[in-house]
Amino acid sequence: MRRVLVTGGAGFIGAHLVRALVRRGDAVRVLDNFSTGHAANLAHALEREVSSPPPGEAAQVDGVEILHGDIRDLATCRRACAGVQIVFHQAAMRSVPRSIEDPFGANASNVTGTLNILVAAAEAGVQRVVNASSSSVYGDDPSLPKREDQQVAPISPYAASKLAAEHYCRVFARTYELSTVSLRYFNVFGPLQDPQSQYAAVIPRFIAWTLAGEPLEVHGDGLQSRDFTYVDNVVVANLCAAEAPDPRGEAFNIACGERLTLLEVADAIARVAGRQVERRHVAPRRGDVRHTQADISRARSHLGYEPTVGFAEGIERTVAYFAQHRPAGRGDRV
Repeated sequence: MRRVLVTGGAGFIGAHLVRALVRRGDAVRVLDNFSTGHAANLAHALEREVSSPPPGEAAQVDGVEILHGDIRDLATCRRACAGVQIVFHQAAMRSVPRSIEDPFGANASNVTGTLNILVAAAEAGVQRVVNASSSSVYGDDPSLPKREDQQVAPISPYAASKLAAEHYCRVFARTYELSTVSLRYFNVFGPLQDPQSQYAAVIPRFIAWTLAGEPLEVHGDGLQSRDFTYVDNVVVANLCAAEAPDPRGEAFNIACGERLTLLEVADAIARVAGRQVERRHVAPRRGDVRHTQADISRARSHLGYEPTVGFAEGIERTVAYFAQHRPAGRGDRV
């Protein structure tokens, strides 16, 4: 049995990862400040009721230790990394628009927070840190598909902070002999994703509005495209990255290698939901890139990664989940 830490384990991706780790028999510790993560996500992962402990305290739920703390605090990171073999570092400020509004917050969480985790992991003798990065580091370079060896050009504080975290991972691999790897996620979607935040990703928002019979708010012309990646593929990538030969701090694209426009996504959701709704076009968002698509050949060859769930199956699962756990539409919000 291995002892593993999942930072941001009460978040969307983190909770799916916790579920997979528990099911394979690992001893799991979760570190989350519950600012955007939810105890309900852990309840889904552990299939039982979960309450978040008070700040600074820990609780045990079916062998999973849940620590209520913040990666921006080094002492908390040291406590979280103690006795751990693998760290899955998911905690972050994830939103491009939010980072534009609060660049200092993005830097504190994504750069300083990551540095704290790396320092604590190196001191604790952790075997590997798997760092969650982002396709946003490529910026608006029009060349497709995105390859890890092409020039990066972030255009938002979020993207810049994720690239800085990658650089720190490389430094700790080469200077401090801490095995690290960064995974550049491409537009992850799936159950547990929060559609109600003003910073929510497009797929959960489109699903929530479609199920509520409300108009879709489409930024720009809707022809911007993304390599949408179902969350199970990201979980597989993390497990592969933890076991692969030492990546020495390198970064890898995690996606499906295909792309769809936002209008195509809206059409797919409408087909699955059996409901077509009005579409209203609004101004493009600052910091958004026009197109993304990943070359995943390096992740295949170096990590043994292979996507297991395509977009069509993923959107069916996600719509079914939200239909069962109906998210609030605009009119339901308080």
